[in-house]
Amino acid sequence: MKNLNLSTETQLSGSRVILEAFLQEGVKTVFGYPGGAIIPIYDALYDYHGKLEHILVRHEQAAVHAAQGLARVSGETGVVLATSGPGATNLVTGLADALLDNTPLVCITGQVFDHLLGTDAFQEIDVMNITSPVTKWNYQVTDANELPEVLAKAFYIAKSGRPGPVVIDVTKNAQLQSVAYKGYSPCHSLRSYKPDPVPDLEYIERAAALINEAKKPFVIAGQGIMLGKAEKEFLEFAEKAGVPIAWTVLGMSAIPTDHPQAVGMVGMHGNYGPNILTNECDVLVAVGMRFDDRVTGRLDQYAKQAKIIHLDIDKAEINKNVKVDVPVLGNCKHTLPILTAMIEKGEHPDWLERFKDCHEIESINLINSELYPTDGEITMGEVIRHLNEMTAGEAVIVTDVGQHQMATCRYSRFKHSRTNITSGGLGTMGFCLPAAMGAAYAENSRPVIAIMGDGGAQMNIQELGTIMQYRPDVKILILNNCYLGMVRQWQELFHKERYSFVDIQSPDFVQVAKGYSIPGRKVTQREDLKEALHDMLDHKGAFLLEVMTGKEHNVFPMIPQGKSVSEIVLNNKF
Repeated sequence: MKNLNLSTETQLSGSRVILEAFLQEGVKTVFGYPGGAIIPIYDALYDYHGKLEHILVRHEQAAVHAAQGLARVSGETGVVLATSGPGATNLVTGLADALLDNTPLVCITGQVFDHLLGTDAFQEIDVMNITSPVTKWNYQVTDANELPEVLAKAFYIAKSGRPGPVVIDVTKNAQLQSVAYKGYSPCHSLRSYKPDPVPDLEYIERAAALINEAKKPFVIAGQGIMLGKAEKEFLEFAEKAGVPIAWTVLGMSAIPTDHPQAVGMVGMHGNYGPNILTNECDVLVAVGMRFDDRVTGRLDQYAKQAKIIHLDIDKAEINKNVKVDVPVLGNCKHTLPILTAMIEKGEHPDWLERFKDCHEIESINLINSELYPTDGEITMGEVIRHLNEMTAGEAVIVTDVGQHQMATCRYSRFKHSRTNITSGGLGTMGFCLPAAMGAAYAENSRPVIAIMGDGGAQMNIQELGTIMQYRPDVKILILNNCYLGMVRQWQELFHKERYSFVDIQSPDFVQVAKGYSIPGRKVTQREDLKEALHDMLDHKGAFLLEVMTGKEHNVFPMIPQGKSVSEIVLNNKF
């Protein structure tokens, strides 16, 4: 392809304007699936070989999850192409997942010719109204002259402030239309959109005063730290304050899990200490998290004794679920250094010791038997322990949704930011395999390990075909308990063991992988586990390992439904 001289006016089709925008925004990899309404863009893409890598997924939902995986690991904006009708509607689950987990995406959907809009033409669907609830912004283009400005706006909105997915629906005539192209100008501001609130120093001063006076301060790290690229600023704040540091599921890996002040994960299946001591702390500092119901348990009994400081970039999250005493609005990359400068050097050895005591209780009653079983069926925890020993916290761990997800989040060790990738807010089964595939395309030299259950593995299993074709180095670990495990656990604990449609049969995963030219192995005995994990990690290229785990093992601790964080239990005796 001839290089375009962007300093002079050039005649380009709308399709090529879109691809030029991708290049100017630094996009290297695009995930997509062609169809009639987006053929002009794919025709133009033919000439961009070597400049844009396109990954042909096997389902459009997988394209979004793959773009999420790339975005979550790299911190850049993921890009997706899909056709009209079912191509566009197949994006919806992925868009909802990206919206709830604040993942920046730009998705281009093809649309029928503009003169056919509203006629129920073949594969026409109202993409704007369908995607409006699951996007940060969406827009339909019928005239190619709009494309440079609209695309610049799309990338800016997707990645600025609180990130999220954007859909641009482009009619076929706009893709084919020839326009005078004068170059691409990235967007840096919009008149009615203020993504980075100006910090209010008065509130930061009040927050500092509370922290300085606190005897039992406690901080919870959310994903907003990583979204704001404020890991360094957060650690400087927490270390100066001397506070215990916990994290949400999505906040995990914001700090190394072996940090001396790290006390574990909060939430329904989080650690014992961080949960019960939430209701004993005198100052609770929430950074870049949204007080999700799985974190708070019963709201009317959540941290009622504490003064609550909430640092967040989105005003809508302040006082939405939990009433706070001091709201600190703004990007935590900007607010944390101001707060750190105002606080005094803190030390809270007795308070930190309380967390250690709780961890000892959890270890004696639960963790030791999960990580170091000597007989019985293989536990998910021991699989993760061996992985920790072999990867030393250097891997990117991508999980699906279910018991394996909670076990992995509880027991994995992370040294680096953006290495824990999971579906948090939507809890999308089928997320893992394509997300891991996308993570492998981020510019990251770390191994990518996809950990999923037997249920989630079958929801996007067709993406083994994408892995076969493009050969990303993804290690696939299926923890198979022959159940939809998390639903079964709830049916056991709260529905009198009435196991209703959770006994799921699975194919021979190793043979399925073999059909896609991916080697694999199955483990049923504990004595074979370490060797099999080494085989998986040492293999060059994709590898599938299936490990048979205990059928009716439950994930504990657990905050039972309708209970408070201080009522977390270590077993099913409640």
